[in-house]
Amino acid sequence: MFTIKDHLEIKNNHLMIGGADTTVLAEQFGTPLYITNESRVIGNFSAYRKAFPDADINYAAKANGSFAIIRILAREGAGADVFSFGELYMALLAGIPREKILFNGNSKTDFELQKAVEIGIKVSVDSIDELHTLSKIADSLGKTVEIAFRVNPDVSAKTHPKISTGLRTSKFGIPSEEVVDAYKEANGLPGILPAGIHCHIGSQILDTTPFTEATHKMMDLVEKITGLGINLKFVDMGSGLGIPYKKDEGQAPTPLDHAKAILPVFEERTRALGISISPRLVLEPGRFIVADTTILLARVNTVKKAARNFVGVDAGFNLLVRPTMYDSYHHVVVANKANSRPADTYTIVGPICETGDIFAKDRTLPHIEKGDLIALLDAGAYGFSMSSQYNGRPRCAEVLIKDGEADVIRSREDFVDLLNGQKLPARLM
Repeated sequence: MFTIKDHLEIKNNHLMIGGADTTVLAEQFGTPLYITNESRVIGNFSAYRKAFPDADINYAAKANGSFAIIRILAREGAGADVFSFGELYMALLAGIPREKILFNGNSKTDFELQKAVEIGIKVSVDSIDELHTLSKIADSLGKTVEIAFRVNPDVSAKTHPKISTGLRTSKFGIPSEEVVDAYKEANGLPGILPAGIHCHIGSQILDTTPFTEATHKMMDLVEKITGLGINLKFVDMGSGLGIPYKKDEGQAPTPLDHAKAILPVFEERTRALGISISPRLVLEPGRFIVADTTILLARVNTVKKAARNFVGVDAGFNLLVRPTMYDSYHHVVVANKANSRPADTYTIVGPICETGDIFAKDRTLPHIEKGDLIALLDAGAYGFSMSSQYNGRPRCAEVLIKDGEADVIRSREDFVDLLNGQKLPARLM
C-alpha cells in the first residue's frame, strides 16, 4: 500500500480512502457517491487551531453544509461563519454556540436579521441601509445586537475573478474609506453595539502576501475606530487559503504560512493600540478544512472515440459544478485501476445536456472501459453544497468514513424527490 495525495492510498490496485476500498463502497452504496474521510476533516481543522492557538476558528459553512461535517467541527470547538438563516439553523442544531457564530451576507432579508437579533447572533453588516434596518428591528424587540462592518479593503487575492471578494468592484462590504464614518453612525443608533470588524478577500488563495496587505489595511481601520472611543472585541480576517488541486502545482501554503502572514502584523498593531483588552482574532476557513477530505466517485457508462476519447460517467455538473463554473481542475484517478500504467488520453464528461458538462480534459490515464470507476479528488468544498437536480437527476448519497467503516450521512434521492414541494392546480388534475 502507498499513499496518493496524503490520506488517500492505493491497495491491490484500488483507491482507498480512510481505510475503505472505494470499489467496495461503490458496490455497497451505488454511484455517483460522495465519500468523506472524517479523520481528515478533524486533522485539517486541528492544523488551523495549532497555527492560530489564540484565535477563534469559524468554519465557513457554505463550503460544505453537510450536517454531519458541521457536527464534527462543532465537537472540535469550531465556530461558524453563516450566510443564511438555513446555515445558521444547521450550525445551532449541530451544537455550535451562538456566541461563536457570525451572520455574514450582502443581502440579508428582514426575516434573517430579526432571527439573528432574537437568537443573539453577531451580525456582519454589509451596508448602511442594512445597518438602519437592523437598528429598527433590534429597537422594536427591545434588544441590542453586536455588529461588525464588513470592509471592502480593495485587495486583490490573485485568484479566480468569481471568487475574489475583496476588490473595489465586488458586491461585498463597505469601501474602506467609508467604514470609519459607518462606525460613527452605528455608535449612536438604538439597538446597535459595534463589537468587531470583518473582511474576506477571496477564496483558493495560494499566495499569502494579500493576507498581509489586508491585515495592514484592517489594522489601520482598527486604529481609527479605537480613536473614536469604540473598543472592538474582535477582528475577523476571513480566510480563503487554497489547496493544491493539481499534483504538479508544488507546495501550497499551509495554515502556519497563513499565520506567518497575519500574526506578526496583527500582534504588533494591537500592542500599539495601547488598550487594556486587545481585540480577538477570528479566521473563517472553509475550503482548507473540507476540500481534500472528499472524493466524488462515478461509474463509467460509455467510452466514445470522437474529437477526443470521451468517457461518459454517471455524475455531472449537477453534482460537481466547479469545473463548469470556474474551469477548475480536479485530479482524476481510475479507482479500480489506481496503480495501472497510463494507456491513453481521456476527457471525462457527465450525462448533462450541456456542452460544458466536462470534469477533466485530456488526462493521461490507464485504459478505461465501461463499468470502471472514476474518482474526482478534492471534491469536499463547493461540491454537494452547490448541487442541483438539473436534467431531472436526483442527487447522490454521501457517506462518512471512520477507521475504514462507512456511514450514510445523506441518503440518495429517489425520483419521487424531484416532485417534493410541487403541486398541480385543480384544472390540471
